[in-house]
Amino acid sequence: MPHLHSIGSPLLWMGFLVFVLGMLALDLGVFHRKVHTISLKEAGAWSAVWVSLAALFNLGIYHWFGSERALEFTTGYLLEKALAVDNIFVFVVIFATFAIPAVDQHRVLFWGVIGALLMRALFIVLGATLIQRFHFTIYVFGALLAVTGIRLLLQKQEQIHPEQNLAVRLLRKVLPVTHELHGHHFTVVKNGKRLATPLLLSLVVVEVSDVIFAVDSIPAIFAVTTDPFIVFTSNIFAILGLRSMYFLLAGIITKFHYLKVGLSVVLIFVGAKMLLMDVYKLPIVVSLGAIAGLLGASVVASLLWPKTAQPLASDNLDHPDSSAGAPRLNT
Repeated sequence: MPHLHSIGSPLLWMGFLVFVLGMLALDLGVFHRKVHTISLKEAGAWSAVWVSLAALFNLGIYHWFGSERALEFTTGYLLEKALAVDNIFVFVVIFATFAIPAVDQHRVLFWGVIGALLMRALFIVLGATLIQRFHFTIYVFGALLAVTGIRLLLQKQEQIHPEQNLAVRLLRKVLPVTHELHGHHFTVVKNGKRLATPLLLSLVVVEVSDVIFAVDSIPAIFAVTTDPFIVFTSNIFAILGLRSMYFLLAGIITKFHYLKVGLSVVLIFVGAKMLLMDVYKLPIVVSLGAIAGLLGASVVASLLWPKTAQPLASDNLDHPDSSAGAPRLNT
């Protein structure tokens, strides 16, 4: 039975959690207390802030725990950031489908990130526990990632229909839905009845989408390291920067059409790495180079061989504030 050694002492875990809560409170209570549309300049600045904080944190890991753990954090962070790109594409479709204006998208993503942080923490604890108690779980995770990568590589582009999401259909049975937006409110009272607004529906789909992505991303990062603290911190830093990355990349995400191919090969690579973990342990430097190389090559290929623009799920996916003409929900 393997034991998962962690560099994280209880005090270190507590300090990191306090830091995360403090940053979220600062984000919502100070910088975004007044609802406003996130500009590219603001999104770029916040993206730089989150990446810089992750880099500073990693310098601390390097200083106190050595280069091996620092490389594991870097690889895990890069992997999670890359897998988060698929989230951005889905978010664009969700907001276009439910006609969520740009001014309200940050609110949905903020609470979506809160839910994602809690869900990722639960998944990481469960994953670490399973690996510690049942070593064969490593092979299950590896097979899952390899199969997912192959399926993603072979499947054709599919239309996404958030309004048909099972969670949305269940919510509509429990809570009546209005097709009209009511400012930044998730629910509204009309004629004595509590109604869900499209804002709440979009939040539900965002949360469900993250659970689906977590099924891939959490096992993937365990292929990099089994240290729960490195797994958790690299994952959380990647998620914290997801909102700013969305507003920065939403308008150009469809241009990177080969990125999905790169992500597919990365998943196959990390899946194979897990399956062969007891046969040969690939050096972390090689893993980092392979992941960075595959992702970089897919981005370069997308720029060198651009694809003819095609509508994906709406004609209004070119910018995160696109909402005109997006399909409305029936009450």
